Amino acid sequence: MAARRRKAGAAHPAVEADGAALPPLGMPPADFLRDYWQKRPLLIRNAFPGFRSPISPEDLAGLACEELALSRIVAHDRARDAWQLRTGPFPEDLFPTLPDHDWTLLVQDVDKWDADVAAVLASFAFLPRWRIDDIMVSFAAPGGSVGAHVDQYDVFLLQAEGHRRWRIDASPSPPLGFRDDVELKLLREFNPTHEWVLGPGDMLYLPPGVPHHGIAEDACLTFSVGMRAPAAAELLGDFVDTLAADADEAVRYADPDLVPPEDPNEIDAAAMARAVAALNALRMNDPARLGDWFGRFITTYRSAGGIVPEAEPRPRIEVEWQLEHGGGWSRHPLSRMAWRRQGRAARLYANGEAFALPVADARRLAAAATLDGAGYAALSQAGRDAAFALYEAGHYRPDDEEE
Repeated sequence: MAARRRKAGAAHPAVEADGAALPPLGMPPADFLRDYWQKRPLLIRNAFPGFRSPISPEDLAGLACEELALSRIVAHDRARDAWQLRTGPFPEDLFPTLPDHDWTLLVQDVDKWDADVAAVLASFAFLPRWRIDDIMVSFAAPGGSVGAHVDQYDVFLLQAEGHRRWRIDASPSPPLGFRDDVELKLLREFNPTHEWVLGPGDMLYLPPGVPHHGIAEDACLTFSVGMRAPAAAELLGDFVDTLAADADEAVRYADPDLVPPEDPNEIDAAAMARAVAALNALRMNDPARLGDWFGRFITTYRSAGGIVPEAEPRPRIEVEWQLEHGGGWSRHPLSRMAWRRQGRAARLYANGEAFALPVADARRLAAAATLDGAGYAALSQAGRDAAFALYEAGHYRPDDEEE
């Protein structure tokens, strides 16, 4: 369906694009980041031409029954405008009992469970990998929806199967009040300015804060590629916790320059200056310390489950021999890695752990979804030590192991 566009000046980029010539954005990534990223929505027809979903609705339902999968079912009673939220894991015999309309199954982190779904992320290499949180996959029966809502992070909504009608409010100051009669954060007022029906391979990009509402036209699957965007309060809380944990108990408020006060009950300017000096001693503005904290923070996986090392790790000499003779490693799907420069060297971060490495090693390991003998041999001694430490911690698994 054609978009219902609001009048806009010529300076505003188009709200629709055809991605067939330059998938998945229909334009060079630099143009998309300049004109749309965190600025305005974009509908991209044919973002993934000929796309076929790597996961079926039946497989998604099976995943929702797993203990560690994060799953929800949202159902809507249209007659009463009532919403019901249920959280998984779900019993297998639940799904045949569900109605043929007006409900949605959502499963988070499907890219961690299914390698074919994870492969979709290769098309989003125009973004920092550590910014991408997960791929949520939703199945909706006809009429299924999660209601009009707003997200505080960027999201790419890729239609995988069937058709979904999307309505968005792209006005400058949309109403953002929530309903108080449902447990979901649904908007009390929603005034769409644009409306489209997306088919397989079409994709809608939404920056943070854009109200939207998706309704299934028929039984459909939608992939939601969401970004990690921690709130400032979350960043501050974690950083302060880190500073407090590392603080030297000997660093305290001190006043060796104290003179008799004019009023003993007053907190004067000199006292405040000493308090600031005590805080500054924690080196809150140290770029190296901030960078190290952020690298650990942003690679920490915040979800159920985690990486479990081998119960009986193999000796290093045996592991390296297998690599030299055709063996390989694959990275654990819950492993999050990133790196940053530190002077002429680098720091590699893996799920909150840090390794001091040469730049070439940090760059290579952060990108290594797999590692073979040649890749291992190309590392410096420090790089090989870090790689083996990651192997022992469970970030890499030998390819001959069963999943």
